[in-house]
Amino acid sequence: MLPGSHRASGLVDDTALVRAMLEVEVAWARVLGTPISLGSWVPVLDPAEVEAAGNPVLPLVSALRAHVSSTVHTGLTSQDVLDSALMLLARDVVQRVSVDLERVARALAGLADEHRSSVMAGRTLTQYAVPITFGLKAARWLTGVLDAVAELEVVARTLPVQCGGAAGTLSRAASVVDPVAAAAEFARHLGLVWPGVPWHTYRAPVTRLGDALVRTCDALGVMTADLLTLGRPEIGEVSEGAVAGRGGSSTMPHKRNPVLSVLVNSAALQAPQLGAQLHLCAARAVDERPDGAWHAEWPALRALMELVVVAASQAAELVEGLEVHADVMARRADGAAGELLAERGGGADPGSYLGAAELFVDEVLKRWRDDR
Repeated sequence: MLPGSHRASGLVDDTALVRAMLEVEVAWARVLGTPISLGSWVPVLDPAEVEAAGNPVLPLVSALRAHVSSTVHTGLTSQDVLDSALMLLARDVVQRVSVDLERVARALAGLADEHRSSVMAGRTLTQYAVPITFGLKAARWLTGVLDAVAELEVVARTLPVQCGGAAGTLSRAASVVDPVAAAAEFARHLGLVWPGVPWHTYRAPVTRLGDALVRTCDALGVMTADLLTLGRPEIGEVSEGAVAGRGGSSTMPHKRNPVLSVLVNSAALQAPQLGAQLHLCAARAVDERPDGAWHAEWPALRALMELVVVAASQAAELVEGLEVHADVMARRADGAAGELLAERGGGADPGSYLGAAELFVDEVLKRWRDDR
């Protein structure tokens, strides 16, 4: 069980996927001129039937035909339905992640502004370097989050419908409708984009989505890795906000573990391999429809989407409750002044050697305000 999976409840689970596939079938029925109404009906698919079919679409279509007594799915193939359904899930996922990243950005902007002059030790290769401010560190984290939000916005605008039929020619659909016009109308009904051609074996839409999600975790991972270091008891420059029942140890009653930082950092370590799985599948998408690469792709994509939804929500809560101990930072910088100021020969106040730190904070905050 993914710790925090409740934060993604209803977004990418099996029920959500079945609902999305039904939405795809209903939209296609409208295109064919045979609209269907399902109300709140959602079938529970038999895992044995899913295994026998190799994917969940055939069992869904069988249940749908039995339920509505109507011709459905004519001209589509299983991959059309599942790919389009996954894009619908991705749309909801990207929206949820973007909302939580906006929370992260707002909290980081507040920290950057509040601590623009809070001097702390800068560190490179784990050792003291020159003085910086905590505001500058928060502004750097904010830059990564803003970049992630911008990439997700691009992805959200370009999520494509899949519509190609058995081998990407829409041959069966062409016997009953204008296939290209039907594909475009299909996309409009679903609120997706018709890319002009089917993409059964051109998986850039999936890898593009995956890359944006992985880069989101990259940005959050940098932040939480820093927070975990700064929160070590021998450093003590930040700490997670205290929440009753969170961070306890099964054996050591004195501990208050930085659980949110640990979990978001864990997500950042898992996401790249899921993204790599998507690229591996894309490189093996052979023939007109793949023999296993597609089947390996959708579990990885769903796992990645769930992981990032959970991580973004945890990161928002983490940063909104973060405790910054600027007094500890200042004392450490003063105590290490000889090393921090070695570049200029020592003998000065660390706060007098901050270069353009506050100007950089201003630039990032300006971008944040302009992006809102």
